[in-house]
Formats: sequence, structure tokens, C-alpha cells
Amino acid sequence: MEALLEPVFVFKLNPSFTSKNPYTVHFPNLPKIPSKPLVVATCCAGTPSPSPLLPQDSDQNPLQLSPDRTRDRRKVARIAWEKLVRWSRSWRSKAKTDVLERTKKVVVLGGGSFGTAMAAHVANRKAQMEVSMLVRDPAVCRSINENHFNYKYFPEHKLPENVTATSDAKTALLGADYCLHAVPVQFSTSFLEGIAEHVDPGLPFISLSKGLELNTLRMMSQIIPQALKNPRQPFIALSGPSFALELMNKLPTAMVVASKDKKLAHAVQQLLSCSHLRISTSRDVTGVEIAGALKNVLAIAAGIVEGMNLGNNSMAALVAQGCSEIRWLATKMGGKPATITGLSGTGDIVLTCFVNLSRNKRVGVRLGSGEKLEDILSSMNQVLVAEGVSTAGAVIALAQKYNVKMPVLTAVARIMDSELTPKKAVLELMSLPQVEEV
Repeated sequence: MEALLEPVFVFKLNPSFTSKNPYTVHFPNLPKIPSKPLVVATCCAGTPSPSPLLPQDSDQNPLQLSPDRTRDRRKVARIAWEKLVRWSRSWRSKAKTDVLERTKKVVVLGGGSFGTAMAAHVANRKAQMEVSMLVRDPAVCRSINENHFNYKYFPEHKLPENVTATSDAKTALLGADYCLHAVPVQFSTSFLEGIAEHVDPGLPFISLSKGLELNTLRMMSQIIPQALKNPRQPFIALSGPSFALELMNKLPTAMVVASKDKKLAHAVQQLLSCSHLRISTSRDVTGVEIAGALKNVLAIAAGIVEGMNLGNNSMAALVAQGCSEIRWLATKMGGKPATITGLSGTGDIVLTCFVNLSRNKRVGVRLGSGEKLEDILSSMNQVLVAEGVSTAGAVIALAQKYNVKMPVLTAVARIMDSELTPKKAVLELMSLPQVEEV
């Protein structure tokens, strides 16, 4: 009976409407309708009536929350943020600072842009710390020591007073607590063999170099201990989306340190992390290094797409495919898929492929615009040649070794070898079988 107390719909027919139904419809014994307002809908031909079941037009935005809902949503967000801040403060209060306190000297091998930026960063962490840069260019050495500028790479950025430079390996390495290795991969073996006698066997090497040695296919985690003839040389890989210029300008940056020694990774984290540089830790050295090496090759491919004006759809598809190829190889070599989606993987790939500050991408853009590789390389400083150019061939050799198909990165290698033009590479890649996404 309760249902009968609800509003009743009464249908009033148009007088001109005639029904051919000969039977009369009776509704016997209906209860009396209480005196409630009736909802009346008129069904008249040519006179549509608004449906009582649909909301009437109004100026109110249906997506706009009521004041109560808005207050609830803001309260939830505020509580979540306050919890995050409290956790962060608690973590910082418990974080150890003894590593920074007891570190008296850091040596930086190499006077390039990233080595200089990291030297300045470490020096700013503690004014009493000695930061010694081992550089081969006497002019750069004098510029740093006399004027506190690396005139070649950062002529407008003054270096901290506690950064010095030398061309003498023994002087630079004497008494060092940590070593930042910033020598390009292809020059690292000969360089390290030349200074091996001055390296303490317990000196931790933090590698900033990304790439694969062309003929041996070795990563820096293999190159450093073998060149120093010390398989137990402590090793840490530092990687992530980081342009040297932005690091010098103290813009917010996040990177990852990877070491099989968990305590060593945490020690380097304490040494490097500050308000504008977040450092995460990882034990996946292989994944971090492979991602850092292969992203340079993918960046050349991204540059080619841009140089050929193939559009944003092509760029997105290429980078997505490249990320998959890097993941396939890294996991076959023992890396973790999660690493490839992290800072040293996706983070570094996005930065290198989509920002024109990358040397690797600039090489690709020039190739895509029709320039020849020989002309591009001849216009570049030998030390500044993009790592992806030399790494491309090594990547394909690794792919064959581990039986991994890598269409995009293989195409880049063939372009580097002048066996394929960018235009033909695109046509062949687009003609590959359309298979299930892996």
C-alpha cells in the first residue's frame, strides 16, 4: 500500500485521439488518492512534454561538487599531505649525516660538463671538504684554480672555493674518500690503466659515465675493476634524468645510486642528497647501467623522427617501442623490469628523447634533416661525441648474444653504419608484422 501513496501519473489524452479498441478498461476498487500534489504529464500529439524522470535544465554544473562534498575532499587531501610531511620530517630526523661529516676529500675524474657540475654540487655540501678535479687540459686547470670557472663548459657559473684542479693523478687521488668517475666510456679503460697505481683498493668509484665499450660490450661496473686490476674495487652507478646545466643551477633533480653493496649505496646517498637533489637507492646495477646506455641510442632515434618532421604520434610510438626493447634486453641480462620504469629508465629516456639539450638527440635531428654522419661527427669535439653513436653497435651485439629482437635500436645501428637511410628505416619499421604487444 505504501507504493500507492507516492505521486500518481495521470495521462490525459488529446480529445481528437480516437482508439479503435472496442473494449472499455475498468479499474475497480482503487483506493482513494490522498490529497498530494499530482504530477501530470499530457500526451498530446504534437505537444511534447518534459519527462518527469529527467532533471530539468538548470545553470548548475553537474560536475560541480556541493559545498559539503568540496569540504570533505579538501579535508582528505589535507590529511594525506600532513601525514606525508610528518613522515618526511621523521625520516630526515633519523637520517644519518655521519658520512658527510667524516668525508674530507672527493676526487672527480674528468673535467667535462657533468663532472664539473657534480664537483660543484659535492663541494657545496660541505665547505671544509676538498674536491679535487683531475683534468688533462692545462687551460681548464688554470681556469678552475685561478678564476674558479671551468671556462670551457660553465664560463658563467662560479665554482665553490673548495674546488681545485690538477693534472697530476697522484695528487688528485691522495687521501680521497670517494671518487666520481666522469670520463667517457670509450676512453675509460686507457685512462684508468694509466692511473691504477695511484688508486687505493678500497676507494669507492661512483660512475657517472653511461654507455657500453664498443668492442668488449662491457659496462662501467666491469670496466673499472678490470682496468684497475682489482675485482673488489667498490662500485656505484649514478644515473637518472639530469642535465649538468640544471644541476649547476640547483634546480630540483632526482637520481638513483645502484650498488650490490647496500650499505655503500646508502653512504653515497647521504653524501650526495640535498634539498634540490633526491637520491634513491637500488641494488640493480645491471638494470641501471643498461638503461643509461641504451637510452642514448633511443635518443638518436627520437632525434631522427623530429628531424624528419614525422609528428608527435610517431615520436610517442617510437619512444614506447624503444622503452620495451630496453626492458627486454635488460631483463634478459638480469635486470629488473621495475628499474626500467624508474628514474634511470623511463625518467632518463623521457629527458633525453624529448629535450634538445641532449647531444644524442641533436645528432639524430641532424641525421633526420639529411646531414651525413661523417659531417656531423667532424663538427663535434672528439670527447663530446654523443655516446649513443658508439654504443649503437654494441647494443645490437648484446641483443644477438641474448637473442632479443630490437627493431628500433637495430635500425639506429644500421644508420650509424651508413647501411640504411633514415627514410628507408622508417618504411621498414612500419612494415614489420603487426603482432601482440609484449
